[in-house]
Amino acid sequence: MMNMTEKTVLVTGGLGYIGSHTVVELLVAGYQVIVVDNLSNSERFIFDRIIKIAQKEPVFYQDDVCDLAAMSNIFKKHQVDVVIHFAAFKSVGESVEKPLLYYQNNLISLLNILQLVQENSVEGLVFSSSATVYGEPDVLPATEETPFIKALSAYGSTKQMGEEIIEMVTSSGVFKAISLRYFNPVGAHETALIGELPKGIPNNLFPYVTQTAKGKLAMLTVFGDDYNTVDGTCVRDYIHVVDLAKAHLAACRRIINQECQSASEVYNIGTGNGTTVLEIIKQFEATTDKLLPYKIGARRPGDAEAVYADSSKAEKELLWKATLNLKDMIQSSWAWENTL
Repeated sequence: MMNMTEKTVLVTGGLGYIGSHTVVELLVAGYQVIVVDNLSNSERFIFDRIIKIAQKEPVFYQDDVCDLAAMSNIFKKHQVDVVIHFAAFKSVGESVEKPLLYYQNNLISLLNILQLVQENSVEGLVFSSSATVYGEPDVLPATEETPFIKALSAYGSTKQMGEEIIEMVTSSGVFKAISLRYFNPVGAHETALIGELPKGIPNNLFPYVTQTAKGKLAMLTVFGDDYNTVDGTCVRDYIHVVDLAKAHLAACRRIINQECQSASEVYNIGTGNGTTVLEIIKQFEATTDKLLPYKIGARRPGDAEAVYADSSKAEKELLWKATLNLKDMIQSSWAWENTL
């Protein structure tokens, strides 16, 4: 086993929701960490919170990953062993309205990272992929072999293309890549110091739920109740963000220990449990004793009916498994909401 304290991981989008939790896990595990974030969808104070939780300080650059010259300077200053690439726009709904913005930001940032990884003898890349690559799968649960169906949004399309680009680029054998296809990350750190911090009206269900329960939003809108599911609402595989952060740690370890079986690997990161929107609402009410006012709205463009994961490959090869349940997700989200 390699000594992790000598290894440096560069995390793009490291002050974002998943990024910040992953940076904490990396620091606690003994890695040197460099964070690059342009703060377009994150807040500077999260950096101080990370230090408070981990009792260690990462290096921070406020730069845009789409700026190749700025990124090149960072790679010249540090010997980077692994890059975890989170920096991307991630709102499915917004990507349906502004597809070009998503293609430009998400693909240029990835191409820049791949170029720098290749030029700077970096051992490997962990890519933030998504369950959206599956579109509307014909068979559930989705496995890593589930074929891609035409993406329902530009966001999903950039993740499909991202994976294909990575597969092509790594085939020359210069470095290894692991793409983690995650399902629906929710929850917050147990300290309630970091969590999901959407700017403006939330796109994701959990902050919408907690903000409604807190009275910041008047009512929760459930988008569609006429889907072919147990109660007519969409089914998703919700995974605790801390479990998800630990999956990135496992992927880094696999690259550093040279355990990858192929140049480009993919893993589903989920719990394997599908939960409907109405089930989340009921479980939230039961867990917090807060009544959630909601109304049924029209279906939302880009939403798949049901998606949940088969994560047995990650369990077997990454030696990773989700350990936190829906109650943990709700309690930590609610605790975080109450600090805001």
